[in-house]
Amino acid sequence: MLCIKNGLIHDAVKEEPFQADLFIDSGKIVRIGNGFDLPEGTEVLDAEGLEIYPGFVEAHCHLGLDGYGIGFEGQDYNEMNDILSPQLRGIDSFNPMDPSVKMAAEAGVTCVATGPGSSNVLGGTFIAVKTAGKRVDDMIIKDPVAMKCAFGENPKRRYKEKNNYARMSTASKLREMLLKAQDYKERKDAAGDDVLKRPAYDMKLEALIPVLNREIPLKAHAHQANDIFTAIRIAKEFDVKLTLEHCTEGHMIVEELVKEDYPMAVGPSLTHATKFELQNKSFTTPGVLASAGCQVSIITDSPVIPQQYLPLCAGLAVKAGMEPFDALKAITINAARHIGVEDRVGSIECGKDADLVITDGSPFEVATTVHHVFIDGERIK
Repeated sequence: MLCIKNGLIHDAVKEEPFQADLFIDSGKIVRIGNGFDLPEGTEVLDAEGLEIYPGFVEAHCHLGLDGYGIGFEGQDYNEMNDILSPQLRGIDSFNPMDPSVKMAAEAGVTCVATGPGSSNVLGGTFIAVKTAGKRVDDMIIKDPVAMKCAFGENPKRRYKEKNNYARMSTASKLREMLLKAQDYKERKDAAGDDVLKRPAYDMKLEALIPVLNREIPLKAHAHQANDIFTAIRIAKEFDVKLTLEHCTEGHMIVEELVKEDYPMAVGPSLTHATKFELQNKSFTTPGVLASAGCQVSIITDSPVIPQQYLPLCAGLAVKAGMEPFDALKAITINAARHIGVEDRVGSIECGKDADLVITDGSPFEVATTVHHVFIDGERIK
């Protein structure tokens, strides 16, 4: 049991912070308030003069799948020989021992959605994990979170000599797989318990059934406006859930995105425009979308931006015009909603996991120091 007393709480629910005590038991936030009696043996941490935030949440990265300070041996986020790989699972590549995971945790990033990259039209499933632990099975919050798919330049570049030279080729390959999965599912459902009538087992098509059942969304890598609209078009054709990842040109089509109302993860913005589809990247994008009423998360896409700089990216969005409370939500509760774990993390509320960051100022400021980090009520810094 732990009581954190006298801190200024930014709960990511109410815009105005407030001073209160937090009582934590069995890894959960049990009480928020003042003046309650503490059970005997309760550890007390005095946070007077400090500020308490929810653990920061990354909605889209490759943490633990792309090794720190290593080359090919640690590059486990893209299968480079199969453009259609929905059967792959991020959990099977995640390395909790990679130094970048600890760096993220000590900076206050306590939960991430991590998984396959964007070389393939279908890349496999993302997972949501805590950033403390030695065994991924014990760190999982949700698996699977989403099915990764990719539009735009990356699958074109990787497979331009292998029958995927144009954007329409990428779209057709995704449609074909979804159509095959629909047929496979219908035949499987019609067979019922009769094993002899079932279609031959297909691991790739089996992996797409949760998408067709709307249990998990397509997690669509799309930078350019036309690619964003293609992702939306296909999601509507198959009546599947969708989250929009990167949304580099989202500020250019904000009116359309407001009407569509899909969750958006914006970034990575703190990088050079290394390809044409990034030419319009800007830290103004998340603020423009949030001000229009969109659900916006800010992402690092780590290791593109090191994971520990997620709060800095939010700070740069504030500098570019985003409201500070919107920026806080973009790396806490909105990111948790984006990946479907808002019942566990993303805000300071009773019943939620005790994932907390205690600082001596705004996490958006480079001079701010992270004094303490708790994950599931355990102090990891």
